[in-house]
Amino acid sequence: MRLIDLSQPVFHGSPNCPAHPPVQVEVLKDHPDSGWRVEVLTIASHTGSHVDAPLHKIAGGASLDDIPLESWCGPAFIADFRGIAESTLITAEMLRSKLPAELNDAIVLLCTGWGEKRAKTDEWLRNSPCLSEDGATFLVHERIRGVGIDHYSIGGCSNPTNELVHTILLGAGVWVVEELHFPEEAFALPQPVRYMGLPVNFRGFSGAFCRPVLIAD
Repeated sequence: MRLIDLSQPVFHGSPNCPAHPPVQVEVLKDHPDSGWRVEVLTIASHTGSHVDAPLHKIAGGASLDDIPLESWCGPAFIADFRGIAESTLITAEMLRSKLPAELNDAIVLLCTGWGEKRAKTDEWLRNSPCLSEDGATFLVHERIRGVGIDHYSIGGCSNPTNELVHTILLGAGVWVVEELHFPEEAFALPQPVRYMGLPVNFRGFSGAFCRPVLIAD
């Protein structure tokens, strides 16, 4: 089996959503003194490559526990928007131009190119392209299972768009995976690609880290 890694690394001081605490890594024990190495992380659950369960935005919504593991795996279509301008809203019309007509129960992965720009810059932190409200509504209407993007927020960082996009998707039971990175080899695969991104088993959580991959063969 060959896997293509779509994840972003987490490390001390790694870029993350500015509304969340900075990522901190402390070495609690180390060789040779203790005979073990153990790290302590101070990190929000929605950091690095991670999933959003409905509870993230919907009061009383499903937590990670309520979503079957099988839901996080399946056929996916990559919508290639590389070269898109910063702060562009990805509309329903733009999605139709990149995706097949039949999307029922599929996973949609949005590549904006911002995964390559990951850094503590205004461009990456505050000016990413994102899904628009009508784009989110279109995907819900198409009955997709989940949607991902190569940035920390599918709805960008400006309200009301960010809140509305998350509400539309998560309110309809469409899970979200954020902070993806698309290597060039991902675009050579025939579509639909085979996607898997299992979240850590955090009980009652609204989201968790995951290791998203494409199964190449």
